[in-house]
Amino acid sequence: MSYYPAFLNLKGEKTVVVGGGKVAERKALSLLKTGAEVTVISPECTARLSKESLRGHIKHIFRKYKKSDLKNAFAVIAATDSDEINRKISEDAPYLVNVVDTPSLCNFIVPSVVRRGPLTIAISTSGVSPAMAKAIRKELEGLYGPEFAKHLSRIKQVRSKALREIKDKKKRESLLKKLAAKTWAGLR
Repeated sequence: MSYYPAFLNLKGEKTVVVGGGKVAERKALSLLKTGAEVTVISPECTARLSKESLRGHIKHIFRKYKKSDLKNAFAVIAATDSDEINRKISEDAPYLVNVVDTPSLCNFIVPSVVRRGPLTIAISTSGVSPAMAKAIRKELEGLYGPEFAKHLSRIKQVRSKALREIKDKKKRESLLKKLAAKTWAGLR
């Protein structure tokens, strides 16, 4: 299967993670970073998920999954250890659904990701080899270190000023391309 790459704006969107283990924790925390409204459905959960729930960062419903849990959910992640429940969640999900490690039950998959400030690099093998995607991610993390975020911050400031002050579009584009190339050369 070939997937269409996209970055979703989940800010304020209802997202549901069914499951309370380490994988569910990783998915819920990742969704939380996007500004999504995260609800975890599970009779039990990790200490970290409990802490986030007590802080009011996520909503935790302490029980087994019910179809009504997905009402008005924009995105759903099934991260239980039950193939039967995961399959049911896949069938019930109204919009976007990801069943961890079962691409055939998903209409989207989650890539391996490198984040450096505003830079996000997503790596996918379309579900063929998550281990290969992870290996590539680790290599890219070495190429794009934490200092890259600082450089992007500076570029953002210069770009903002250039957009205000350089009215000639071609001159502005030329300056910004040179700045990006110079920055990239300095990081290598």
